[in-house]
Amino acid sequence: MSDLASHDPKTATEIASHVEEPSQAELHIHRRNAFSALGWARDNLFSNIPNTILTVLSVTVLVWTVPPLLDWLLLKATFLGADPQACRDAGGACWSFIEVKHRFILFGLYPYDEHWRPLLAMGLFIAALAASCDPRLWNVKILYVWGLVLPVCGVLMWGGWLGLTFVPNDKWGGLPLTLILATLGIVLAFPLAVLLALGRRSDMPAIRAICIGYIETVRGVPLVSVLFMASIMFPLFLPEGLTIDKLLRAQLGIMLFTAAYLAEAVRGGLQALPKGQYEAADALGLGYWQKTRLIILPQALRLVIPPIVNQFISCFKDTSLVIIIGLYDLLTTAKTALADPLWRPFYIESYVFAAFIYFLFCYFMSRYSQYLERRLNAGTRR
Repeated sequence: MSDLASHDPKTATEIASHVEEPSQAELHIHRRNAFSALGWARDNLFSNIPNTILTVLSVTVLVWTVPPLLDWLLLKATFLGADPQACRDAGGACWSFIEVKHRFILFGLYPYDEHWRPLLAMGLFIAALAASCDPRLWNVKILYVWGLVLPVCGVLMWGGWLGLTFVPNDKWGGLPLTLILATLGIVLAFPLAVLLALGRRSDMPAIRAICIGYIETVRGVPLVSVLFMASIMFPLFLPEGLTIDKLLRAQLGIMLFTAAYLAEAVRGGLQALPKGQYEAADALGLGYWQKTRLIILPQALRLVIPPIVNQFISCFKDTSLVIIIGLYDLLTTAKTALADPLWRPFYIESYVFAAFIYFLFCYFMSRYSQYLERRLNAGTRR
């Protein structure tokens, strides 16, 4: 180019006139991005009259709600201090209520000086749950983990050993109680649900009738009725002098109720399998349980991961119904914390705090199910 410029100045000037300065190139990129953004907005937000109306309405609602919400949540909020009058004067959210009452909301009626015990037990419980979510530990190792964690959690919660003060389970409450009811309810309900689903598709009429009768009966009543029966009616049928702990009865009620719904989800997976899978398993000469364990169930459960996780989330939220039998779960302790007259006006903050904790656990379950679905379907994707 230097030779060309030295011998032909006109051609060099023409070439130089077509070379863009850096600032012009950046301007060109900005213009192109702007046109791309306008094109995306035109295609997705203003593509037709209904979409345009919905876009305008959505923007109006956001402009109307978001600034006052941020003002209440953050700008005018009170985060520290134990003076309710300061919250009233500020006019925003009173997060200092959570600061003052968080121990009661999280641990309920558990003795105040012993709160480190349910906190430690809850940490071990969540760590074991996290380990159970790792597919690399889906073997006998995870049984060792739970075999160690559950007794330690029991010792921490009940006490009576190693110099720990005994705390009866009617003093348990808050988040530990919610986690115990939900986790044990899900874990114990799952194998029962698989057996019920297999029994419902059994060729033996008696077993099929029993499973159908159980599933349809339990699914025909609300969980409140099941808990009421487990708490009030069931003890009436026990021999005189024999009693079963109220927490154990609630746990059994949740397990039996969840198993009926999970069984229908598993049955859907069994029905969705092609008939050729059953015939191929028969052709290998496998027995019923070998065929079910090695070929049928893995494929059926993979197909119904979303409804199974949906039922897990529902079970976790339904634990709030145990208040009808006098157990103080997380939502109940959040409501009970408002019994203090000084803090009673700040009920929204209490419910927002409880909802945030429920959201964290439910969001984790939802995201984990998506991860698990992608991982288990890795071999079938094209």
